[in-house]
Amino acid sequence: MSMPTLPLSRVSILACEGVLASTLMQACDLFHMASLRLGKRQGLGTTPAFQTRLVSADGQPVRSFSGVHLPVDGGLEAADILVLPAFWGDFDALRQRHPQVLEWLQASHAAGSTLCGEASGVFWIAQASLLDGKEATTYWRFFDEFTQRFPQVQLNRDKHLTDADRLYCTTSSTSACDLYLHLIERFCGLDIAQTVARDVLHEVQRSYTPGRIGFGGQKLHRDMAILQIQHWLEEHYTEKFRLEDVASRHGMSIRNFMRRFQAATGDKPLHYLQRLRIETAKSLLSASRKSIKTISYEVGYDDASFFARLFRQHTGLSPNQYRQHAAPKEPQASATRPAPHRT
Repeated sequence: MSMPTLPLSRVSILACEGVLASTLMQACDLFHMASLRLGKRQGLGTTPAFQTRLVSADGQPVRSFSGVHLPVDGGLEAADILVLPAFWGDFDALRQRHPQVLEWLQASHAAGSTLCGEASGVFWIAQASLLDGKEATTYWRFFDEFTQRFPQVQLNRDKHLTDADRLYCTTSSTSACDLYLHLIERFCGLDIAQTVARDVLHEVQRSYTPGRIGFGGQKLHRDMAILQIQHWLEEHYTEKFRLEDVASRHGMSIRNFMRRFQAATGDKPLHYLQRLRIETAKSLLSASRKSIKTISYEVGYDDASFFARLFRQHTGLSPNQYRQHAAPKEPQASATRPAPHRT
């Protein structure tokens, strides 16, 4: 059984003057890999399952930062995922020359599109006023300029990746790669995401837990007490505690806490806690060789059998099945060895 996925028909990647072609092509290549593999799984042969298109504000080719002439597939268009790669140059000149980009982002997000900005590409999303009152990040060299331009955005200088209401911000190509793989898993399935991941080498110390991507949108509410509890749960999810005691420490009865938590986040507290633990377990299963019992204990469950049942409820797979899909595959040794060369 595979995990449920979302329908995906098109990914549009913005090419603008001064774009860093490597950031544009990383997104293009990863999503195209996923599209080909998904198409094969669906019985389409070598036909991609969804479109991955390069677009520009006027549908005309653009010149990249390094002077490469980049052809595009067309102008701004509706898509399920919109990618804003990094660029080098005068942002004011860009936005004044192409005001239609901001209108495109606003209309697309309102229609349900997912937006992804990398480094300076985040400026487009912020300029469209979509990040007002929400958490964001960007490349560290742009921190001060970003804060001056967009004081209404909650810039997080410590995170390499943020998510808020289908608005994703990344600082670099590495965190962008993690984001694209996360979206491929959501839209195409775990098996496709892990197959693509095995084709891509990325080794880095992250300042975030990749498995936590997707919780940011549940923090876009104004109940500060519930937000404090969400942060507390993220810090203490491995510990043993009763939700009644958590509610009491924050001045609420358990009934009031349950009602307010679900009203603010759209999720029941216990389910939210389980997701935190399961998403962390997924990262441990794919990145380590720890036993299921050890991982169960490390995410807060003493009973490995209960953990395994809960894991299957959330993912549709047993922990071992997930590990088989997610863990990097060791290269197989050749069945026969060449005879030694004799002189």
